[in-house]
Parts: sequence; C-alpha cells; structure tokens
Amino acid sequence: MNTERFGEVTYEEGDVLVFPRGIPAFEDEHKWILVGSEDNAVKWLQSVGDGSLALPVTTPDVVRPDYNARIPEDELTLIGSKDPADLALLIVVSIPEAAPWNMTANLRAPILLNLKSKRAVQVIALNEEYPIRHVIFPEDVREKMKAQALGGASSAAQEARG
Repeated sequence: MNTERFGEVTYEEGDVLVFPRGIPAFEDEHKWILVGSEDNAVKWLQSVGDGSLALPVTTPDVVRPDYNARIPEDELTLIGSKDPADLALLIVVSIPEAAPWNMTANLRAPILLNLKSKRAVQVIALNEEYPIRHVIFPEDVREKMKAQALGGASSAAQEARG
C-alpha cells in the first residue's frame, strides 16, 4: 500500500489489526498496521484504508514504567480475551511538529490489543489519575532539546546571512 509518511509499505493480512469500532475520531477506519523500525520506541499505527492517516504510538512502559491501566470488562470481551498473555497495550503519542520536545502521551485512553486474534480497541482506563496529556520528557530534557533545536536553527540562519 502507498502511504504519505512511509511511501510504499508491504504487509501481510496477518499484520492487520482490526478495530471493530474504529478509533475515536477515525470511526470509519477499522484496519490498521504497525509501522516503524524495531530500534525505535515510537511506532506508527497506519490506517490500511487511508494512506495519509498514521498515529504515533508506543508502549506505556516507555513513558511510565509503573503504568497499570484498569480496563473495563466489556472491552476485554469485545476483543475476545481476558488472558493477560494474549493482551498488549499501546498509548497514542502527540508530537507537536514545531516543538517535539513538548511531546505528550495519552495515558487515559490506551489501545488494547489481542495479540492472537489481532482485534483492538481504544479504551478509557478506569484509572482517573492518568491524564490525557502526560508530558513525556522532564523539564530539563525539554529545555535542552528546545535549546538545541532553536540553537541549530539560529546557527543555520546566521550562516545563511553570511
């Protein structure tokens, strides 16, 4: 399939994750694949039906090692398993294009995957303490990233002015 972000992507039918309800804001998109390099913690949930639609995702432990979402029972029924060995969680990441250092993760609404059946659903965790916009990087790291990005842009502008 041809995608806007990754160009041509090859996948097999067994790679497709089926979201029976779609994903909130993308309810008509039921088939998705995970795209991205093995060595990168952030992957992309790429819509099979819309090559321009891809959402950055990661595993919760990358953002918060003690993450322990409580999932509503009916959501487990929807994807067809209550066995923890069959299940995995992903969280959607928001990466502001102009300020990637302000990246956040939606800990309140993880994506629940049944690894055997390839069924998935985005759920609302019962843990009210988990925010929708959890800041990923600590303040000192964000400031350093921002300074490097803006310093690099400033240096490039100075070189261009010559």
